[in-house]
Amino acid sequence: MSGSTTRKKVQRRCKIRGYSLKVDALDDILSFVSRFPDADADDAIDLLLDQLHNQTLKSPIIDKDAVRAVVTLLLEAEAAVDDTSNPTAATTSAIRVVDAFLLPKLRYDPIKKLFYEQTGSLPIHGDASAKAALYRDRFLLLFQRLTRDQHFSKPAFDSEMSNFGNCEISPIQSLVGQTGRRWVMGLISQLEDGHFYLEDLTASVEINLSNAISFPNFYSSDSQYKITSGFVSENTIVVAEGEMLVEGIFQVVTCGFPPLEDREKSLKLLAGHDFFGSGVLTKEETLRLAELEKKAVNDMFVIISDIWLDDEEAMGKLTTVLDVFENEEVVPSLFVFMGNFSSHPCNLSFPSFSSLRSQFGKLGKLIGMHQRLKENSRFLFIPGPDDAGPSKVLPRCALPKYLTEELQEHIPNAIFSSNPCRLKFVSSSC
Repeated sequence: MSGSTTRKKVQRRCKIRGYSLKVDALDDILSFVSRFPDADADDAIDLLLDQLHNQTLKSPIIDKDAVRAVVTLLLEAEAAVDDTSNPTAATTSAIRVVDAFLLPKLRYDPIKKLFYEQTGSLPIHGDASAKAALYRDRFLLLFQRLTRDQHFSKPAFDSEMSNFGNCEISPIQSLVGQTGRRWVMGLISQLEDGHFYLEDLTASVEINLSNAISFPNFYSSDSQYKITSGFVSENTIVVAEGEMLVEGIFQVVTCGFPPLEDREKSLKLLAGHDFFGSGVLTKEETLRLAELEKKAVNDMFVIISDIWLDDEEAMGKLTTVLDVFENEEVVPSLFVFMGNFSSHPCNLSFPSFSSLRSQFGKLGKLIGMHQRLKENSRFLFIPGPDDAGPSKVLPRCALPKYLTEELQEHIPNAIFSSNPCRLKFVSSSC
């Protein structure tokens, strides 16, 4: 198939789906399609456009970044399938690490009732409004989940939803002048010494918790339904039932945390959003990865912390650990090396960063001496609280490149990520 024919075919199929392509995005699509024989070109185009449809696109005008993200995801999936004959290669390619500073920032819009991605770079140090925004975003995140619950959503018709009736959430602002019991959701705060209040996005009201009890078990027609109980403290968001007293105080009868939601249900309802940062997968890809995970019965992760590179005893014991795994029948898929990487805090009084750099180089040589581990395992390095970095505040940036350059010369596939970071293995994530 000629290049001009393929170009016209891609443009026509994008137009049918309502997309417009920028020139660089079209070039990336053509480069991806060229990897396949002419007989499979149509399927390759459809596969890429289907995956684009599952992405959270800012506009119908497709740029190169959106295309490259999808192409990368498809090529990784293809590599995982091609490596099924080699279990070690398959599992190492199925490991994905997501840096905390590269996570997608999603926020909930209560007006449009959908999630949108925060665009632009965010400052490392928040301003005065950041603290209020933190609690507001947390409240909206819980509220959107609560409104999906059958027991707290307003029924479309006047009918009995369950044995205990409907528990529609009322804004705190609407409690003024109301009689009878109401359900509210808010954050517990102490606006005055010794006086607790319940706040939502509309107003705040003083509460009396002296007679409050945790939620009982609720029974629906088909199964038992339990609202989450637990330890309630200041600055926690709770769902409470009670009534307004003439003194303007909300007398709480029952309170507890918002109900839980199954992971499968959340994924189904929020399909198309990448909360984890590893890309959006179709249902078929998720099932295929789950099948690959079932076959990976011998995979093992080794996690080691406080690897003091300047301590001979620590390095000697690390050598023993590597020697043991080098002689195992199946080597670990991943080694997670966590700091601190020095017995002395890397602050302004640290004696020599150049010596720490050379010590990382020696660690790289040590790993390189174990040929099976070097070829078949991945190595993830996470900084500790006293390692080199801008501050001790979490999340911490990855180790500076200056310190790790010599190590990477010996271990090219080493991964340096933030603390904390996210790890995905086939279909499981943490």
